[in-house]
Amino acid sequence: MTKTGETVASLKASTNAWESLFRAQVAVMRHINSMPEFGKLSMREYDVLFNLRNCPEGKSRLVDLNKHLVITQPSLSRMIVRLEEQGLVAREPDPEDHRAMLLSLTDKGLAVQREIGRVHINHLHELLGSALSEAEFNELERLSTKLRNAVS
Repeated sequence: MTKTGETVASLKASTNAWESLFRAQVAVMRHINSMPEFGKLSMREYDVLFNLRNCPEGKSRLVDLNKHLVITQPSLSRMIVRLEEQGLVAREPDPEDHRAMLLSLTDKGLAVQREIGRVHINHLHELLGSALSEAEFNELERLSTKLRNAVS
């Protein structure tokens, strides 16, 4: 039984669903990577800005930010240096842990994130909006959240 009291899925069902989800993600990500809004920043760099914008109080330690990204911590560290050199991200000492630094968006970083984000959501809608109904998108969101919570 699952946590919801339903029968546990078979190996075949869970594997087939994962494969389908993974292939859908690959297809969508290939389109997203080629979108023009990612000329200024890579999609991964934008993802860092997006996640920093959504952090409580707009700040995060590197280790905590890394939990929301699909990138190794050493790669993220190098990326943060590049984003800092571009004036998009700032570092400051963490008052609760003097060994750590808090990352945040600069005003320029927030402006770039908003600019790319506005274009990006419209492109996502153009790409995906007609693929599913409103109810199907709501169900996809519900199921995706359920999967994420199951592995968190």
